[in-house]
Amino acid sequence: MSYRGTLLRLALTAVCLGTNSGIVRAADISGTISETMNITEDSRLTGDVTCTVENAPCLDITAPNVILDLNGFSLTGLADRQTGCAGVNATGPEQGIRILNQTGVKIQGPGVIQRFRAHGIIINASTNNTITGVTTATNCNSGILIGGDSNLIEANISIANGNLGAPCGGI
Repeated sequence: MSYRGTLLRLALTAVCLGTNSGIVRAADISGTISETMNITEDSRLTGDVTCTVENAPCLDITAPNVILDLNGFSLTGLADRQTGCAGVNATGPEQGIRILNQTGVKIQGPGVIQRFRAHGIIINASTNNTITGVTTATNCNSGILIGGDSNLIEANISIANGNLGAPCGGI
C-alpha cells in the first residue's frame, strides 16, 4: 500500500472511531418553543426560553439518565406575571418540565422556571432523579411537584408559587 493510501486509511479510521466513540453531545435550547419538546439526550439552555405551548408540558424528558443544564437561563410560560395563572386563579395543564416514568434524570441550575399555569417542574412515577440549584417562581400550582421514590431535591428556591384555589406552593 502506498504512503498516500495509508494516510487515507488512517484518516477514515479516525473519523469512524470519532463518530462511534459513545460521546453524546448536548442539544442546545433557546428562543421560543411552540410545541412540546421531547428531551432524549443531555441538553442545555443556551439562552432564555419562552414557551408558548398550551395544554401540555414545554419540555418533556422522555429518556432515562438525561442531564438538563439550565445554564443560568430562564424557561418562561404563558401564565400571568403576578398570579402565575391564566386570569383569576385559572389553572391550565402546562408544566415547564415534566419527568414521567424515568430514572436518573438530572436538572441542574442555576436557572429559573417561571409562569407556568400548572407546575414549574413535575416528577411523576419516577425514581432516582435530581434537581439542584433551580429557582421556581410564579407558577400557578407547585414550583416542583414530586411523585416517586428516592428523588433528590436540593438547594432549590421556590418563590410565589400556588394560587388561592390550590395554595400548594413550593416543593
